[in-house]
Amino acid sequence: MTQRSALLRPVLALVLVLAVSGCASIKNKFKDKNKNEGLPVSELYDRAHGYMEKGRWSNAGEVFGRLIAQYPYGPYTEQALMEQAYAEYKAGKHEDAISSIDRFIRTYPTHKNIAYLYYLRGLSNMARNTVFMARAFNLDTSTRDLQAPLQAYTDFNTVATRYPNSRFAGDARQRMVFLRNEFARFELNTGLYYLRRGAWVSAADRATYLLETYPQSEYQDDAVALLGEAYTRLGNTALAADARRVLEQNDPQHPWLTGHWPKDPSVLKRLNPFTGESR
Repeated sequence: MTQRSALLRPVLALVLVLAVSGCASIKNKFKDKNKNEGLPVSELYDRAHGYMEKGRWSNAGEVFGRLIAQYPYGPYTEQALMEQAYAEYKAGKHEDAISSIDRFIRTYPTHKNIAYLYYLRGLSNMARNTVFMARAFNLDTSTRDLQAPLQAYTDFNTVATRYPNSRFAGDARQRMVFLRNEFARFELNTGLYYLRRGAWVSAADRATYLLETYPQSEYQDDAVALLGEAYTRLGNTALAADARRVLEQNDPQHPWLTGHWPKDPSVLKRLNPFTGESR
């Protein structure tokens, strides 16, 4: 028994050392997690702003969040909430940024920088739900869900119409034009999808909707070509001829007029389940 006890002592000592170091490690983790608690508001703001200057957006957002939680009222709170939203946007946390922006708009609806907040919400909505897919698979974003881009369009429209003299109004209008073309391209892609599957009436309806809803878009001539192709396959020669006549007048070089449009998607694109073209 004595020899056995002697052998066990080093093992027990090692276990005790590991347990103590483990507790210290856990304690340090909690300490690091709460290192911003209880700091003066000015120190929290300076720390968060320092993170922003270094491009450490996630850290900045967390510290601004701590500042707002500890000091919900005061001269730093308004600025901290705005900068938190921007830090979250830069960190790619678009849902969090929108939540922070909505909170600011509810709390300070007449703030002098309210146009900027709507503009920032537009940027966040424009990036939401598309960044990962576009980067990971190099996808055409016009084939994705339009809920977030539509909200972005509304946000930019708010800036352009309510605050036309703000320094964000010009860029907001340009982004509205871009988004409008994306919406038109979405309708075109949907119409082409129907065309490839023999749903020619649906293809013609989509082309008509595009022309009526987004006149003068970048894709209006393609919409006329889609209309002509759908009517051709439906056997409606009169309407197909009308579409051809309009296209010859507006875009005489369009490839549909020579039978080279639309092109089928590539084999690689059809095999990619994320494009919506897989069969």
